Amino acid sequence: MTAEIINLNKVRKARERADREREAHENRLKYGQSKSERGLVDAQHRKSQAELDRARREDNRADEDADDIDPNTAS
Repeated sequence: MTAEIINLNKVRKARERADREREAHENRLKYGQSKSERGLVDAQHRKSQAELDRARREDNRADEDADDIDPNTAS
């Protein structure tokens, strides 16, 4: 009866690889968003920004101030 030969480096590396994959999976569940979710959030942000831009009131005071004479330069 001969014992099965085991390469300890391969076992160690396989265990570390499995641990990294498990941790990556946990992080994806914890922090990640799918590409479609990111796209949806981005589209909602662009839509709300466009609505704000459409509702923005123009400031006409800057045009009125340009017509005034500067009191420092008037004689």
